[in-house]
Amino acid sequence: MSTMPEIKTDPMYQLLREENVTEFNERKAKGEKSDLRNSDLRSMDLRGLDAHGLDMRGCYLRQADLRGIDLRETQLEGASIKGARISGATFPSTLSAEEITLSLLHGTCMRNR
Repeated sequence: MSTMPEIKTDPMYQLLREENVTEFNERKAKGEKSDLRNSDLRSMDLRGLDAHGLDMRGCYLRQADLRGIDLRETQLEGASIKGARISGATFPSTLSAEEITLSLLHGTCMRNR
């Protein structure tokens, strides 16, 4: 069963929707939590995001700009990255190159090994 991507009222999520990555990172560093599961982040410029420890399971990241983001410590199970810009991004070792490629090209939801 798949969940539709959500536009949430969570203030931290709204910062990302506004592409205010700097303030998101500052508030995250101060301990503010965010609920990004199943979020709609399509076409967002997320470059510079501190994704360490974020739960982005089920996120819809179609055509998002993820260039250079370290996603190694990010939960991405079920996320979709169709058409995203991923140059220089690092992904969790639990995601195979095949899973990432299938999601990038066809929009499949990524599954951990």
